Amino acid sequence: MKKRNTILLPKAQKTLTVLGENIKLARLRRKFSSEQVSERADISRPTLVSIEKGSPNVTIGAYVKVLSVLGLENDIMEVAKDDNLGRRLQDAKLIVRERAPRIFKNVTPQSNPKVSKIAIKGPKVKILKKTDGSKK
Repeated sequence: MKKRNTILLPKAQKTLTVLGENIKLARLRRKFSSEQVSERADISRPTLVSIEKGSPNVTIGAYVKVLSVLGLENDIMEVAKDDNLGRRLQDAKLIVRERAPRIFKNVTPQSNPKVSKIAIKGPKVKILKKTDGSKK
């Protein structure tokens, strides 16, 4: 079987390493041996060692199994829960824009008495309304 070699950016690798260390410390605080945790999580001991080292080649399911054995399965629900950057990006796109003027197709001065003439420039059609001369 070919061994996968996943390359991560240094910041992402540091995050995985810290996660692995935190999992190891949680296991040691509970006084569980690596054999006990790997057996309960139904993974091999080398996989648990890889998790505790923060290897990117381990499936996320294995991480979740170990967290479940340690009673920390709810912590996985906190990942990306409060996405501040995503919310700011979403709010930035919610700028209220003014509606473009309506373009009437097939309007002639004869069909609509409010229209005085039609100005056609390229693909755009501009309709000029009649005014009665009073300024409003």
